[in-house]
Amino acid sequence: MEDILSTLLNSINETLATAIVVLTASLFIYNLTRNLRNRIARTSGIVLACVTIVSLCDVLISMRPSSGTLENIVRAQWIGIAFVPAATFHLSDALLATTGLPSRGRRRRVARLLYFIGALFIIAAAFSNILIIPIIRNTTLVNILSGTLFSVYVVYFAAAIGVSFINVQRAKQRCLTRDTRRRMGYLQFAMLTPALGIFPYSVLLGLSETASVGMLFLVNIANTALILMLLFLSYPLSFFGTQKPDRVVKADLMRFMLRGPATALLAVAVINLFTPATRILGLTATSIIPFAVVVVILFWQWLIAIAIPWLQQKFIYNNEDDDQLEKLQDLSERLLTRSDLRQLLDAVLSSTCDYLQVSTAFVVSLVDDAPELVASVGPTRPNANWLQDEKSAIISVLATHGSPEKSELSAWQTYWITPLFGGRTPNEYGDQAIIGFLGIQARSGHIDLTTDEQKTFHTQVKRAAETLEDMNVQSEIYAALEGLLPQINITRSRAAEVEYRPGRNGQATATPELISEREQIIEQVRAALRHYWGGPGLTSSRLLEFHIVRGALAENAENPARALRSVLQKAIDLQRPEGERKLLSPEWMVYNILEMRFIERDKVRDVANRLALSEPDFYRKQKVAIEAVANTIIDLEMSERRQD
Repeated sequence: MEDILSTLLNSINETLATAIVVLTASLFIYNLTRNLRNRIARTSGIVLACVTIVSLCDVLISMRPSSGTLENIVRAQWIGIAFVPAATFHLSDALLATTGLPSRGRRRRVARLLYFIGALFIIAAAFSNILIIPIIRNTTLVNILSGTLFSVYVVYFAAAIGVSFINVQRAKQRCLTRDTRRRMGYLQFAMLTPALGIFPYSVLLGLSETASVGMLFLVNIANTALILMLLFLSYPLSFFGTQKPDRVVKADLMRFMLRGPATALLAVAVINLFTPATRILGLTATSIIPFAVVVVILFWQWLIAIAIPWLQQKFIYNNEDDDQLEKLQDLSERLLTRSDLRQLLDAVLSSTCDYLQVSTAFVVSLVDDAPELVASVGPTRPNANWLQDEKSAIISVLATHGSPEKSELSAWQTYWITPLFGGRTPNEYGDQAIIGFLGIQARSGHIDLTTDEQKTFHTQVKRAAETLEDMNVQSEIYAALEGLLPQINITRSRAAEVEYRPGRNGQATATPELISEREQIIEQVRAALRHYWGGPGLTSSRLLEFHIVRGALAENAENPARALRSVLQKAIDLQRPEGERKLLSPEWMVYNILEMRFIERDKVRDVANRLALSEPDFYRKQKVAIEAVANTIIDLEMSERRQD
């Protein structure tokens, strides 16, 4: 009976070890391919790579190699074991930097020192017995004794993991929203799992029957816990460094887990289950295993196709209206829901209250006939009836004392209020229209903001105005989808600016705004070119806020659409090569596409024929042409801002 149980536990242990390899390798690939430029994705990839190496070595050990190979595998495991404390600290440093506290050099030097120490441990494990002493008792049983340096490794491990925990605690304290605090809380404990899961506990046991039933049972429990915690770790890490809304991140991660690691694990489980058998249904195990694997994979993929819509509706989109959900799923790569935008407004208001030391802040929309309290924090928010009764007085105060550039505060009742202007909706005089206002609880009898407070408050007001205007845009999307879709203000990268306390340089992120929003600008240029002679892609574009467009107003009768059109024309002209125009010359291809497709408004087929291109090739080159215009506009805008 004990032999049967031992065989079963060994089989389960091999399956779980393989599952850890599959899961960590899959998450490693997922993180790197999703956003290789993001520091958290890279550092978490190092942690996952360490776990993958250790688990892969466990799988190789279970294959019963020769004694010499077995010893080499045991020593190779220390590549992951030695580096995982340094990688965990590195990840904690990246998380802390994301919240606005980048290293001034000290944490960076500590990370490099830890990696250096880890490399020394790897050398010690590979070429001597000073760290570990492998005792090969047979092809299935290996004991590892501690060397004289092992106690030093324990100190190194404990110090790195302890400081990592403290770093994430500091990052958690810098989070302003409930969602970011919750995710950072998950990470604080989940990120310790890889290190604790691959720590060489067997060294502490000395010479023992590590293959006993009791030990195998404990190992299986530990491996199961490690798999669950790795899954738990992958969830909060997926939100860092992405431009997508939260619901899209959740949906992508769910699909990846079900179609990737889960499929691979089912195949491994079937192989391990059928391999010990001699004959199944009169057939040899060798002949039936490929068929069984194919059947399980096909059935699982069919089950996923049926289950994913239900799972998404149940766990991701359960708070959305059905009609809105159907459209948002088609636009989910760029569009934020009203709940997403309300959450961002809450973050702006929370940050404002925290910085100005007031208890209440709120945002009211004035676009519709009745004022609407869109978002609020604190106990003393105004009610709808009060807002309706005071609407005329509020608008009068805002119109008299407000301006888009200064965010001037005015006293109203027991609040200080400032108007929120919409850049896409000019009023009858051509100025930015008031679309709402932001109010805070008055902290004294007169407005007493310092210069630094006024500067920070102006930034928060601008963010609130952008978010409120994005809310208004959603009501217009059904009527003018193509022109309005690229004009959405907020992305995950912009959301990060208000999810954490300001850093040492006053901002949570230090990426230049135009560079970080290049993809959005390309979309806005594409929409503006398509509506070059009229349409929301031109008249409602975010490009209207650019300095170069505002600077062109005087030359275009103060008409924003005409000013933007002139900037687009200038950018197109800059794509024109010198010399006489040639339709079939490669040097003239970009300019010819822009001129004929958007200025002359020729049909795609006609332009493609004149340029001797197939339609697919034309669309590829048109994409390059639009990106060239966008890059030119970015360069012009950055030059204009440097001059200002």
